[in-house]
Amino acid sequence: MVRASPQGPRKDGPRDDGPRGDEAEKRPSLVDDAYAAMRANIRDATFAPGYQASEQEIALRLGMSRTPVHEAAIRLQEEGLVRVLPRKGILILALAPEDMREIYDVIIGIEGRAAELVAALPDPERLAAAQALDALTTAMEAAHASGDRPAWGEADGAFHAALIERTGNGRMGRIVQTVNDQSHRARMLTLNLRHDLAASIAEHRQIAHGIRAGDPEAALDAARRHRLRARNELLPLLARYGLKHL
Repeated sequence: MVRASPQGPRKDGPRDDGPRGDEAEKRPSLVDDAYAAMRANIRDATFAPGYQASEQEIALRLGMSRTPVHEAAIRLQEEGLVRVLPRKGILILALAPEDMREIYDVIIGIEGRAAELVAALPDPERLAAAQALDALTTAMEAAHASGDRPAWGEADGAFHAALIERTGNGRMGRIVQTVNDQSHRARMLTLNLRHDLAASIAEHRQIAHGIRAGDPEAALDAARRHRLRARNELLPLLARYGLKHL
């Protein structure tokens, strides 16, 4: 199911106090809506890897106008999710296993540093971060116990997002969002193939423990080992099942 703009199609009545036509369509709110809708459809593979369509076709599927879709596509191209093809439309880019290896190289470095930074925060902020991370890990445990893998994956993603957010480093957050958007399909595609979900839960507890203890070195080591193991589990899965275009 195609996800439409968060605010739905817009119908502007006749007004004399604002921009019109293409100028109105380029208002940041409309472009942001188009960006969010396209990004969501790419992440959940509604717009599957290799899908190609004109800007007008995508706009119609989203219930939007073409101009904000064009502007959103340029942003998504900068993030490596699409390619804008002159006179041919928009192509949803696929990931190869080597792309996933590069993405994990980035994540391993950034999340290790994030855990180190959060573990060095003043006590109130650090303890609040550890509590939030523990709560998300508990949600993972509950999902694992009930066999709800999508819920487990959602809580897992929320844990890693919260770890980055607690650093207060906006640049770090933007970089991680970009690579997470690129890798999201692969993570969801292989979620049902993974066998050791309990290991991730235990490793999340170790990260939170290092943060709660105010031990940056332990938190960094736990975060790094967690992502290394995840990489070493995921890449062989891609090879074993012949998943070359994600």
